[in-house]
Amino acid sequence: MTPAASRALEAAGRLFYEHGIHAVGVDLIAAEAGVTKKTLYDRFGSKEQIVVEYLADRDERWRVFLDGYLDAAEGPRVLAVFDASRAWAAQHSPKGCGMVNAHAEISDTSHPAHPIIIGQKEWMLALFTDLVRDVTPDADRMGQTLLLLHEGALVANGFGTFPDAIGHARDQAAALLAASPGHGRAVPGEEAPGGSVLG
Repeated sequence: MTPAASRALEAAGRLFYEHGIHAVGVDLIAAEAGVTKKTLYDRFGSKEQIVVEYLADRDERWRVFLDGYLDAAEGPRVLAVFDASRAWAAQHSPKGCGMVNAHAEISDTSHPAHPIIIGQKEWMLALFTDLVRDVTPDADRMGQTLLLLHEGALVANGFGTFPDAIGHARDQAAALLAASPGHGRAVPGEEAPGGSVLG
């Protein structure tokens, strides 16, 4: 990616997250990035493709960020997901999950960004399920429950409903793990499904 395209993607990502995808036009992205509209269209082709690359880039950066927490985890690795999300939200997502926010604006399944949004949440479900597979006899159900806790916490955090919603969700996740019939079994160092790639 050229420096101009990189500036454009960075500007688009910031503007989309802060103001909403529909509210931000190509003119504003070009002005903020200090590039021409022609440069944007030459590189991305359309606003839809800018949205696709914004969300894909955000997802890739999140997964790389998360990997650092999973690799450094000293307790149950699944709890490190909540630790990573708490830190990520403080640094990158004060207005809530970028994927959830994007889905509120992009519900059309034919939109090229829709598979990225849905795929990110499917990846998170697979991650939670894999991380508890050796500590509970019903990993699928536990994975679903942990995803619900995690995603609800992201929404509550974005709304500012109450302080430290993600930390509260982490505590509830820890309690669920402790109450699981399989609690106490060794947890191997699983790799995150799909490998490292970013919400």
